[in-house]
Amino acid sequence: MNLKSDLSPGSPAAGGAPAPRKLNAKQRKAIVAGTIGNTVEWVDWALYSIFAKIIADEFFPKGNGAVALLSTLAVFAVGFVMRPVGAAVLGAYADRHGRKKGMTLTVALMAGAGFAIAITPSYEQTGVLSPLLLLVARLVQGFSAGGEFGSSSAFLVESAARGRRAFAGSWQQVSVAGGVLIASLLGTLTTSALSDEALHSWGWRVAFVFGGLLGLVGLWLRVSVEDTESFARSQDSGRTRTNPVKAMFVEHPAATLRVVGITIAGTLTYYIWVNYLPTYANLTTGIPLKTALLSQTLCLVVFVIALPFAGLLSDRIGRRPTMAAFAGGFVVLAWPLLHLLGDSFWSLFPVQLVGMLLILGYSSNCAVIMAEQFPAEVRATGIALPYALAVAVFGGTAPYVTTWMHESGHSGLLWIYVSAASLISLVVYLTMPETKDKDFT
Repeated sequence: MNLKSDLSPGSPAAGGAPAPRKLNAKQRKAIVAGTIGNTVEWVDWALYSIFAKIIADEFFPKGNGAVALLSTLAVFAVGFVMRPVGAAVLGAYADRHGRKKGMTLTVALMAGAGFAIAITPSYEQTGVLSPLLLLVARLVQGFSAGGEFGSSSAFLVESAARGRRAFAGSWQQVSVAGGVLIASLLGTLTTSALSDEALHSWGWRVAFVFGGLLGLVGLWLRVSVEDTESFARSQDSGRTRTNPVKAMFVEHPAATLRVVGITIAGTLTYYIWVNYLPTYANLTTGIPLKTALLSQTLCLVVFVIALPFAGLLSDRIGRRPTMAAFAGGFVVLAWPLLHLLGDSFWSLFPVQLVGMLLILGYSSNCAVIMAEQFPAEVRATGIALPYALAVAVFGGTAPYVTTWMHESGHSGLLWIYVSAASLISLVVYLTMPETKDKDFT
């Protein structure tokens, strides 16, 4: 298959009309609604990794902290196993019934599971039932997250003018990072304001209740928004598929594989740097968790502010150069960054900041580049399923693998894992077709 066969003429160089550069009022409203709804959904998802050590103490037998933490991270990874299932089921649902209905269902599932984690009794109260209930809640959250990325990415990118698709798509990751930022703020506030006893007994549960309440706000926002014109055209023209999953694999195999390759380095570095680095630094260097969370929060503020500007850069110079800069940067810098980690704020902060600035090249592009691989009738599924498979293998296991490497005395080799994944994706970025000016159907 010719990897460039999916591209349609439309760029000025190909003789097509110049890409529109401004968003109208309806498009701006859709991006705002999609972004806020997505933000509040990801708060609950991120809280789990932030409070991983406390959850380990609460839901698993005491006596061996390392085993309890690894068990907690295993539940974290198992949640990712459900992401491909959710991607297939909920992505197909969004392709058949609309982006709005898909996004409404995902946020309801995520909020409900967050409330369930908040009220689940501890291991001391109910024994083995406690981790089992935690596992079920994380499976529901994984199912929801699997469908969320495809539905929200398709919605945001389809809501934009062609010359602003990366900018619009970047807000999907702004919302994800915004959710992580809110969760990080909750973690910082609770760990700083409460005693260890209060934090373990009820403080972390309050954070999950707050996240669940935010999820209800997201549900309200998504009910009030209109579906995209791209989906409506697909439905009106009879292009809606009864089995979008089959259509994705049979009709778009190259694009499906390409999404996996695009995701490998992005998900691994994202879950190490954006989600888990405070816990990892606490384990490996002894830096206080509240200090590590403060560093993460400040870096996330910079990351969230910079994301739309990185999207604008992609709309101007293209997807390939901005994504290649991200992957190439980690190939070169993974070793020095991870070896600079220390037990103080100023040894952690620059490592987190440089890593997050590199990840901008991936996060600003991932929604738009995946959406540009597929037509509307399979777009939500095509984004969600191959992405979720790659995330399950490389992202969901990242905290477990990094912790296992530390406990096994191999922390010094983590950079090889990061560099190898980045090199694989770099090859994909350098060989994939440029889709910046592709016509969107």
